[in-house]
Amino acid sequence: MELLEANHKNILKAAKFIKEGNLVAFPTETVYGLGADGLNPLAVAKIFEAKKRPAFNPLILHITNLKQFEMISGSGNPSIKKLIDNFWPGPLTLVLPKKDIVPDIVTAGNETVAIRMPDHPTALELIDMVGNPIAAPSANTFGHLSPTTAQHVVNQLGSKVDLVLDGGTCRVGIESTIIAILENRVILLRPGGTATEDIEKIIGPIEKDVIFSSNQPISPGQLPYHYAPKIPIRFMHKIDDENIDPGRAGLLLFTDKKVDYRFKITKVLTHNSDLREAAANLFSYLHEMESTGIDIIYVEPVREVGLGIAIMDRLRKATNKYE
Repeated sequence: MELLEANHKNILKAAKFIKEGNLVAFPTETVYGLGADGLNPLAVAKIFEAKKRPAFNPLILHITNLKQFEMISGSGNPSIKKLIDNFWPGPLTLVLPKKDIVPDIVTAGNETVAIRMPDHPTALELIDMVGNPIAAPSANTFGHLSPTTAQHVVNQLGSKVDLVLDGGTCRVGIESTIIAILENRVILLRPGGTATEDIEKIIGPIEKDVIFSSNQPISPGQLPYHYAPKIPIRFMHKIDDENIDPGRAGLLLFTDKKVDYRFKITKVLTHNSDLREAAANLFSYLHEMESTGIDIIYVEPVREVGLGIAIMDRLRKATNKYE
């Protein structure tokens, strides 16, 4: 495994690796992705193997221009153009009807494909140099914390990745929002880095809380638990119900708050109630906390507006693992 600065020379090397069927981790504005040639089934299979990801969980194809978009999907729904015009490049993934060129392993056999145009110069240059869309889930072990730095990738995947491009800390810090456009239905599949309220300002109301089978999801982020640290994580209201040693526990607060316990480590996501700052810090702080030798993490709920909806989605799925 090579860890290299994300400059033009090394991005060119990374593109060569991907075209040869290898795996490259690279930064996006959301989290680091584990990339392979999205039209090469054998290369994509390596993603599932490296992450220990179940084969029924689809991947997102990352593109750099509309020519690549037209290569893998097509639909006449007017909402698609509105969303592309307003939110791409950016943290929004669209689930749309796929074309035959997309391998079944990418879509887990579904007739739809998840597509995103990332808002990060390294990612866009890499995809452009590869020429094909890049399949890229988060560059972590399946079910664990998403990586927002190159070192997070190295710590979790190590030699399972051929090359890691270090582009610094991810700006958004949580994964993309996922919207499905199926015939005349527009459905929220996963809240994320684009606020649902902002999407509805452009295309009107979208369906929420639509239940799809967890055995055959049509996009990432639909399983009941995910995004979890290696140690148990609970919401704050559980503290008084459990016999804990505060010296062996950590506390993740949304904003400054007085608490009754003296924890070994306390982190504050934002000191001024800034949801963007809180989202950007979420996974980074959880990575830091799980490495301090504590036994459990308690978290303060976040108000569920804007990016707070996505933050709470991640926290609920993390705590579900330990319920």
